[in-house]
Amino acid sequence: MKLFNHVQIKVKDLEKSSKFYGPVMAALGYKMVLEIEGIVIGYGTSVHDMFEIRQFDEKSALSGHVHLAFNAYSKEDVDAFYYKALANGGKCNGEPGFRPQYKDGYYAAFVIDPDGHNIEAVYSEKAKVPPIATSSNC
Repeated sequence: MKLFNHVQIKVKDLEKSSKFYGPVMAALGYKMVLEIEGIVIGYGTSVHDMFEIRQFDEKSALSGHVHLAFNAYSKEDVDAFYYKALANGGKCNGEPGFRPQYKDGYYAAFVIDPDGHNIEAVYSEKAKVPPIATSSNC
């Protein structure tokens, strides 16, 4: 069983956020699986395995800053996530690279989305890999 059915964050501008998340999620192999025009968009593998962005309004308050880590299928997908995010309004919060302080083989990149959320893509190699420098030159 998966941990989540779906996770949702409220965003300031759904259109702007969809222009960020559409390419970013596609880079990780996730597609749009739900859209209620002007209200919510979901990305994932199905409506029972998705990440949603929802337009905030007076009934649904804007989400405070969160950290979300999405699984990637490869290091190349992590790299693609990072560069798509930067090209679509994201800000660097940690360039792609190994993070041995978390776990051997932990390869990740971090970006700040248009609403200030810390978004991560992570791939975990099964084999032990030598650590490399991961200073953030952003």
